[in-house]
Amino acid sequence: MSDAQSPEPTYRPATVAVSAGRPPVEPDAPMNVPVTLTSTYVAGGATEYGRFGNPTWTAFEDALGQLEGGRCLSFASGLAAVSTVLDLVGQGQTVVAARHSYNGTIMQLADLESRGRIHARLVDLNDTQAVVEACDGAALVWLESPTNPALEVADIPAIRDAAHAAGAYLVVDNTFATPVLQRPLEMDVDIVVHSATKYIAGHSDVLMGAVLTNDEELYGVLKGRRDLIGAIPGPFEAYLALRGLRTLHLRVERAQENAQELVARLREHPAVGEVRYPGFGGIISIVLAQGALAADLLTHKTKLWVHATSLGGVESTFERRRRWKTEPATIPDALVRMSVGIEDVEDLWEDLERALGTLT
Repeated sequence: MSDAQSPEPTYRPATVAVSAGRPPVEPDAPMNVPVTLTSTYVAGGATEYGRFGNPTWTAFEDALGQLEGGRCLSFASGLAAVSTVLDLVGQGQTVVAARHSYNGTIMQLADLESRGRIHARLVDLNDTQAVVEACDGAALVWLESPTNPALEVADIPAIRDAAHAAGAYLVVDNTFATPVLQRPLEMDVDIVVHSATKYIAGHSDVLMGAVLTNDEELYGVLKGRRDLIGAIPGPFEAYLALRGLRTLHLRVERAQENAQELVARLREHPAVGEVRYPGFGGIISIVLAQGALAADLLTHKTKLWVHATSLGGVESTFERRRRWKTEPATIPDALVRMSVGIEDVEDLWEDLERALGTLT
C-alpha cells in the first residue's frame, strides 16, 4: 500500500500536542502556522470577516480539539467561554453547579440569577447523590473536577446519567486536569471548558479560553454565539497558546511529579493542618494550622514561590483564596491554593520549609 493510501495514524496525546495544528509538510513550508493579522478577508470565501475566523485560531483549535477529542472554539478569556456556555440556558431555567467552582463562574451565576435570567442551584460535589438529585429539572449541570480551590473530584459518569435523564447539558471545566490527565468528552460529557490562560498556554503570558464539544449542532450554536458577541482571541494570543500547548504533556507531568513529592512532605509539617490533593495534577491546597494570618504571612515570606492569583504556569504560585471577598465562606479562611511549577522540587521545598518554619 502506498503512503497516499495508508490510513492516518492514531497518535497518543504527547504526540498530538507536538504535531497537531501544523501546516502541511511540504518543501520550504514553515514548521509553524504564522500569526495572521487581519480584520478583513477578500469577499466570496468562507470567512469574510475577522470576527468569524482566523487561520491562527484554527491551528490552535485543531490541536486542542484533537487532544480533547472534539471540536474546539477559542475565546478571548476563560470567562468569555463560561459566559457563552451559560447563554445556552433559557430564561428562568435552572443551572446546577458545584459550590466550589471557580470564583468567576460562581459570580457569573450569581449575576444571572440576580437579574432573573436563571435559577442557580449550588451543590457539594463530594455528595454525589445530592448532585444527582439536584439535576432534576435542570437545563445545564456545571462541574469542575477537581474543583477550584477545594480540589473535590466528581463522579462524572453518575452525574452525566442524571443530567442526561433530566434533558440537561453536562459541562466539565477541565482546566485543572487538562486533556493530559482527563478527557471528559470520552465520558459522554456534552461540553468541556478551559481557561487556556492556565495550563494550556502555560507561561503566564496569555489570556484565552476554549470550549469543546463533539456535538455538531451544539458546536454550531456556540460558534454562532461567539460570532455574534465577538468574544474572540487575538491571533497573537492564539499563536502563543499553541506554542505553549506543544509542551503541555511535559509541563503537566513535571508539575504533577513535583506536587506529589511536596504533598508527602507538607503532610508531615507541623504548620500545616490539612493537605488537599486529589491524587493527580499540579494543584495543592493546604490549610495552615495557625489560621488566616499565618496563611497570609506564608505567601509573603518565600523567595521562589510567587504570591499571585493565577495558576498553571511554569512557575510556582500560591495565594490565600479567602483574601477575595467573593470566595465562598465554605472555603477555609486559612486555605492556601498552591500551583506547583516545573522548578527543581528541592528548591521549591527548601523555600517553603524556610517560610513555614517562621510560622511555628
